[in-house]
Amino acid sequence: MKKILLYLQNHQTRIASLVLFSITVCIVVYFTPRELKFKYEFQQGKPWLYENLVAPYDFAILKSQEDIDKEKADIRANRTLFLTKDSEIEKKAQAQFSKDFLSSWESLKRANDTLINKVPKEKLSPINKDSLMAKGIRCLSHVYHKGLLEPFEASKQAYSEVLYTNKGISEAVQLSDYHSISSAGSFVMRYLKDVEEPFKKILSSACLEQLQYNIHFDEKTSANYLKSQLEDVLPTRELVQEGELIIFKGNIVDEEKFAKLNSYKVSYQGSERGRLGNMYLLAGQLLQIGLLFMVLYLFLRQFRRQLMEDITKLTFVLANILFIVILVGIVTRYGLDYVYLIPFTILPITLRSFFDTRLAIFVNMIVVLVCGVMLPNSFEFIYLQFIAGVFSVLMVDNFYKRSQLFFTAAKIILVYCLSYLALAIIQEGSLDKIDTIMFAYFAGNGFLTLMSFPLIYFQEKTFGFVSDISLLELSDTNNKLLRKLAEQAPGTFQHSMQVANLAEAAVLKIEGNALLVRTGALYHDIGKLANPMYFIENQATGFNPHDELSFEESAEIIIGHVLEGIKLAKKHNLPDTLIDFIRTHHGTSTVMYFYKQYIKNFPKEEVDLVKFTYPGPKPFSKETAALMMADSVEAASRSLAKPNHENIDKLVEGIIDHQMSTGQFENADITLREIKEIKKTFKKMLMNIYHVRIQYPE
Repeated sequence: MKKILLYLQNHQTRIASLVLFSITVCIVVYFTPRELKFKYEFQQGKPWLYENLVAPYDFAILKSQEDIDKEKADIRANRTLFLTKDSEIEKKAQAQFSKDFLSSWESLKRANDTLINKVPKEKLSPINKDSLMAKGIRCLSHVYHKGLLEPFEASKQAYSEVLYTNKGISEAVQLSDYHSISSAGSFVMRYLKDVEEPFKKILSSACLEQLQYNIHFDEKTSANYLKSQLEDVLPTRELVQEGELIIFKGNIVDEEKFAKLNSYKVSYQGSERGRLGNMYLLAGQLLQIGLLFMVLYLFLRQFRRQLMEDITKLTFVLANILFIVILVGIVTRYGLDYVYLIPFTILPITLRSFFDTRLAIFVNMIVVLVCGVMLPNSFEFIYLQFIAGVFSVLMVDNFYKRSQLFFTAAKIILVYCLSYLALAIIQEGSLDKIDTIMFAYFAGNGFLTLMSFPLIYFQEKTFGFVSDISLLELSDTNNKLLRKLAEQAPGTFQHSMQVANLAEAAVLKIEGNALLVRTGALYHDIGKLANPMYFIENQATGFNPHDELSFEESAEIIIGHVLEGIKLAKKHNLPDTLIDFIRTHHGTSTVMYFYKQYIKNFPKEEVDLVKFTYPGPKPFSKETAALMMADSVEAASRSLAKPNHENIDKLVEGIIDHQMSTGQFENADITLREIKEIKKTFKKMLMNIYHVRIQYPE
């Protein structure tokens, strides 16, 4: 048990990293669709590269969306209109006609003598009244039997037939079979043409007053019938039977073969698997995704061991991966094409803001492959996202200006469009069939990439990192702390500026983080603000306060500027990454001037070397090592009486070789080749500063 506990204690970082990777794999698998993966990749217009393919079972050929849309458009263009009759209209019209006619008849009888004299009394008899009223009712009956059709908008649109429905029975009719108000009025006048005046006027007037529409457009039935026709459109056409040859090896995948292959793929992925089949599928997905994350694990362990040993940084990387993968899992549930709206390039841009370019590209490649596993026809997706991801990282390298983010978004849109255009032309063989909606997705994708700026800021605060954007703000010499340094310790400020220039140029040569080392260099000596006059670069009057102190006290003040700098940096909330430059810029070196003066003045006394030695730690990265070299070289170069080529060469070589011999760079991941490049850079820059002519070989 003790051995197990001891092992866990000694390897807790590695165990924690494995646990984090395992949790990440499980979450990714959870969001991966549970469907069989079709083992063939094919494209229309391209040759079939596999063996002859025979249908293993019966399946129907799926219609293309274009065919389905065309079929539905044909149905809408040949829709059926339904008419219905309101029988109550005729009854009400006849009843009202009778009332109106009787009223008019009585009025006629009460008319003046002149009118009565013109109408024989026998014609005003009840018999004649009844016969006239019956004639009017028959007239209305004829009109309503044929039907008065109410005008409707649907009749002006495309349709194939009209059905008249009565008591559940439908019969085909023509709209011209029915009366309009105008034709019905004409019929009434023709029907009553033999009636004498003034009875004809009374009768026709009463009939015309009762003309109402009794045939109506049945909108609800027509709409329901159209809906049922559209719903009955089958997504499939003929059947491919078991054993039937689908395609020969080497055949071109034409439109018909593509439809069969695609139908087979859909039926295969949607086939029933049962509980055992689901378990096999889950195991396969765990293995597949697990292997991809194992590649990432081995890469980090081999080339980014420092990141693997920092659980916070590892959590940050894996959290960003999960963010993209979960987003893909959610978006694809609403439509596969929407996946191109997801701003994948946010991941490499974010990682590049905190880490190096190689790590950003590699992680982006792994994420694209993981997401490709989740999607059908993954080649197109992987191709587009890989190209865009690499371009986004390379285009934001040395990200010094925020405005570059907007230009980067525009460039990403252009890269997506060009990549898709190239792929579409190869697949389709022409520009006619290119799906233009994809360009809209890419435009949305590019604009969503602008989210990386607030996302970087949020993650920076959450995980305690420092991004290039924050470094850019901190490196501004109008920053409050740097402005204070320039006012109260101008010599130190100028020294820091020169060190920043030297360190930045050197780190650029060895492909490190130039912005980080420049910002670190600007702040590395802020501790001198506590006692600015005790440092020679700030002594403008010739008075040296060290003359009144012992050598130990002077050394304590000089060494103390490191601790004072750390306190000041924490007070102004500088990130730990910059505080590391303050801690390490002298490493565990010795304050040689006061140490030698002490030995010279007290040769018989035993010297306590600790009092003259910086507390460290030693530099532990390329950037902190480069700053240490630049700081020492720049300070020493000011004491050169004759800054010529030979003296500068000797100075740079001597200082850096001494630092190497005392083991100052043993914790830093810097090579001898890189140190040699740094030396060459320092020499060249110092000669430019002191206007030294370059010596050419004779």
